[in-house]
Amino acid sequence: MNTKKGFTILEVIIVGVFATLLLILFFVQKQNIDAMDRDESRKTAINAMYYALEEGFFADHGYYPEQISENNIKIIDPALWTDPLGFNLGDPMGSYFYEPANCKDGHCKEYTLKAILEKESDYIKQSRN
Repeated sequence: MNTKKGFTILEVIIVGVFATLLLILFFVQKQNIDAMDRDESRKTAINAMYYALEEGFFADHGYYPEQISENNIKIIDPALWTDPLGFNLGDPMGSYFYEPANCKDGHCKEYTLKAILEKESDYIKQSRN
């Protein structure tokens, strides 16, 4: 008897197609997970800025600043001023924004902090005082 060992071309093609589909699914899910991780980092940074403004700056001064940075809000990690893509707070290409309101002579009564997220709607924190 003459028997051949090995796979037929059809079996190899089916396995190749299946492996390709698995790889595509893996990379799509990896991109989604990475985007969700960046969104969580953005929320963490906005929360840190919010609590630094409320519990730190406002508690000490009785008003909010016209601009925020690591120079006047020193109690948070300096790395949080930069978004996951490397842009600083207020950069037009970035995802972090501070918008003061009702300001007079550098003293503001309210503000809005915003992070533009990839997988969810914008994350917004507003002054509570």
